[in-house]
Amino acid sequence: MAETALVLGAGGLTGVGWEIGVLHGLAEAGVDLSDADLVVGSSAGSVVGAQLTSGKLTLPELYERQLADPAGEIPGQLGAGLVLKYARAVLGSRTPEAYGRKLGALAVAADAGDEAARREVIARRLVSHSWPERRLLVTAVDAGTGELRAFDAASGVPVVDAVAASCAVPGVWPAVTIEGRKWIDGGIHSCANVHLASGYARVVILAPQPAGGGPLPSPRRQAERLEAEGARVTLITPDAAARRAFGRRTLDPTRRAPAARAGLAQAGACVESVGRVWRG
Repeated sequence: MAETALVLGAGGLTGVGWEIGVLHGLAEAGVDLSDADLVVGSSAGSVVGAQLTSGKLTLPELYERQLADPAGEIPGQLGAGLVLKYARAVLGSRTPEAYGRKLGALAVAADAGDEAARREVIARRLVSHSWPERRLLVTAVDAGTGELRAFDAASGVPVVDAVAASCAVPGVWPAVTIEGRKWIDGGIHSCANVHLASGYARVVILAPQPAGGGPLPSPRRQAERLEAEGARVTLITPDAAARRAFGRRTLDPTRRAPAARAGLAQAGACVESVGRVWRG
């Protein structure tokens, strides 16, 4: 069995901030997850995963970036009408793929801005535009088939494009064109895509969005499946203070810094459980 895997789930800009805050706090307490053999990133987690594995900045530096003025970011919003469309799609789907097709059709039909301009936003977030030497999986969903794909260094797809696709929230941001096909948010298949860490002995999951729904398994349910396979797993989800810091505007750049501080504050309560798993 392979060794360590870090799974970073979806959760908007607040999810990016919170995950980096948690990772920074854990490292300060002596449990550094940045040396994971595998990093799986979905949506917000893809941004964090690409930054973390780049080797360009330390965790303290990545944390300070979350506190800086979010210049260049474009605010997004999941309005009530769009949330209702999501809810109807998930309740009317029997599989994650069926849900992905419905939201793929929504994304392709939506007037969600310029794809090239959105790519530039993602490019500015990333500290490197090259795939890392360590194994990084960036998830996205095919808008036509609803199927999940995990892009990596062997895919031949630029990491900026892969992360842009993974962050393409349907109806908010434009679907991303890769290899002649349209791709949307990797968190549409599941909030964290924990199953991609199958086969690893020790797995830590950071899931800003802990719930499942309809055909979409929750991160906890997926974690239990890994444990049934023999892995040692711990799952971290936002505590009450972090949820307050997120508020309802998870795509608002101004909420990123409060979310990062909340993640840093929460990390102390997670050190023991994460250390037991990570240190073997």
